[in-house]
Amino acid sequence: MKSFLSFLVAMGIIVTLGDAYCYSKRNKPGEADKGCMLDGKLYHFGEILRTENCFRCSCSQDAMRCCSLFHTPTSYDKENCKVVFNKKSCDYDVVLKSDPSKECVVYSRVG
Repeated sequence: MKSFLSFLVAMGIIVTLGDAYCYSKRNKPGEADKGCMLDGKLYHFGEILRTENCFRCSCSQDAMRCCSLFHTPTSYDKENCKVVFNKKSCDYDVVLKSDPSKECVVYSRVG
C-alpha cells in the first residue's frame, strides 16, 4: 500500500511539473541564415522567451523548437462558461457566458 501511495504522489508531482505542449520544425539547408521564421516573423538565433503567439522557442540553424506558455482548460462548467484566450497573460480565461467579467472554476488543464 505504501508503494502505491508513493507512486501516486510521484505521478502527481510529474504531472504538475509537466511542460506545455511542444513541437519542432527542422530548417532546410540554407533556409535559416539569419534566424528562424515563425508565423511570418523572423526570430534571431538563440532563446526566444515569448513569441507573439505565446510560445517559448529556441532557434538554431538546424531547427526551431517551441513550447506553449499556456494550458488549455478541459474541465469546467461548459454549459454556463466559455473559454477566451488572453494574449496579454498568455493563458486561457474561463468566464461566465452571461457575465464575462466573472471567472469560472477550472478543475483541470492540459498543455
